Amino acid sequence: MRRASSGGFTLIELLVVLAIVAILATVAMVGYRQARIRTAETSAVSALTAINQAQFLFMQTCGKNRYAPSLAALGTPIPGYEHGFISADLAASDPLEKSGYRVLMTGTPSTEGDQTCTGEVPLDRYRLAADPLSPGVTGITFYGTNTDRVIYGDVASFLEDMPESGAPGHGREIK
Repeated sequence: MRRASSGGFTLIELLVVLAIVAILATVAMVGYRQARIRTAETSAVSALTAINQAQFLFMQTCGKNRYAPSLAALGTPIPGYEHGFISADLAASDPLEKSGYRVLMTGTPSTEGDQTCTGEVPLDRYRLAADPLSPGVTGITFYGTNTDRVIYGDVASFLEDMPESGAPGHGREIK
């Protein structure tokens, strides 16, 4: 007697296909996670660059050769203009949480009596630190910059030890 073939897949064939799909999904998720981390790190460096450029412009036009004391001050338009020195999303809060990073600006307040054109007490020097909100998940690299406008990256935070000018004791320059 002859058996008719059903023309379907065997259980072993289905299990092999499921194993292949599972392996491909795992590889895709690892790649996706790494892409998200790289995107968040790029966004943090871009934010620090924009803030450095805004501080330089503020110093030259409004700060009387001194710097804005906060991100909100950089977002405040000078009299007679519609826009601040940085975009509204960067001036939304201080410290700023953006793309998985927390950006904090501190500095030495000026001891001279002059205020800026926006009525703020300026800083003589400043420093910025950008730390991942969840290290290893939202970002791997910690970033810092200061009055010199050079951005540094490292696996340790610059929050406590970034000088207001000059190179920090750790990290490497981001180009």
